[in-house]
Amino acid sequence: MVIFLTSSPTGPLDGSRQVDGLDKKNHFVDELKKYWKNNSRCCMIAASPDAYKQNDDMCDFFREIFLKEGLSLQCFDLIDKRYSNFTRDDLQQYDVIILGGGHVPTQNQFFQDIQLREKIEDFQGIVISISAGSMNCADIVYCQPEENGEAIDSHFQRWIRGLGLTHFNIIPHYQMVKDRYLDGLRLYEDITYKDSIHHPFIVLVDGSYVLINECVTIHGESYLIYNEHIQLICHENETIDFKEMKIE
Repeated sequence: MVIFLTSSPTGPLDGSRQVDGLDKKNHFVDELKKYWKNNSRCCMIAASPDAYKQNDDMCDFFREIFLKEGLSLQCFDLIDKRYSNFTRDDLQQYDVIILGGGHVPTQNQFFQDIQLREKIEDFQGIVISISAGSMNCADIVYCQPEENGEAIDSHFQRWIRGLGLTHFNIIPHYQMVKDRYLDGLRLYEDITYKDSIHHPFIVLVDGSYVLINECVTIHGESYLIYNEHIQLICHENETIDFKEMKIE
């Protein structure tokens, strides 16, 4: 299995940099083409299983941008609540699985409902995860509060079981949400920093990603938050081996 953990593979969600198709920053497309098979069988697993039109549009969008980049496709299927009756063997027939972005707990519950953790564990192809999809790849997922009320809800679960594809936690869209307030609290300084005690987080800006093959490498501007401290660990257009990170 080759895994691309992305923040946003199609450019910044805040529109701060215009991208036509897949984001080529930090050689993302070049790296993806190294592993892409001709006539790949691809499926996208939605984050919002009931948002049928949104899921259809997202599927069409990614199909078109992959073809535009010269990434050939045999099929591009969608898994949401309408198409969730699939087996482990069915999933293994694909060459590429895309884990869509959205609300982390909602996607996580859908993954549990379709038993994705058990079905994907021996997958041999490419996994491309987007935002919430990258967060839900963890063995134990950190759910950074996102919607109003979640930061102050004592019943909101910030730690839930994920897919078990990674042993670390990703937080996406740093450049967009780093100064955000939620429920009267600073999202990072008052919430995430406190949650980082004994829990390191790899924080990505849109355009950066983590590549997992024989090793784990971080590509592009990325940060480490650990024990209420943040530090830059990788610059734009650079890479760092995960093993070189000093988490103390």
